[in-house]
Amino acid sequence: MTTNNSSNKFTKLFLGLVFDAMGYVSFIIPGIGEFSDIIWAPLAAWLMTRMYKGTSGQIAGVVAFVEELMPGLDIVPTFTLMWIYTYVLRGKKADKAIEV
Repeated sequence: MTTNNSSNKFTKLFLGLVFDAMGYVSFIIPGIGEFSDIIWAPLAAWLMTRMYKGTSGQIAGVVAFVEELMPGLDIVPTFTLMWIYTYVLRGKKADKAIEV
C-alpha cells in the first residue's frame, strides 16, 4: 500500500498504538498472561522489523521481543517509543510505503 509521507507516519503511529494495546492483553485477561506473551513476543518483534527498516528496526525488534517475554515489562509501549524515536527525536520522514 503506497501512501503519502504524512499519512504513512500517522498510520505507523496508529498501528503502533494498536500493537502496544495488544501487548497489554496479558494484564487485562487473567490466566492467559504468560502464554499470550510466548506467542506475542516473536510476532511483535517481526512486526517491528516490518514497520521500521534497517538497523534501528532490527534493534527495536529485539527490544520488543525481550520486553514482551520479561514479566512486568509489558507496560512499556515499545511501538510508540520507536515511533517517537523515529519521527520526533530523529525527525525522519515517513517511508514511501508501509509494509506490515
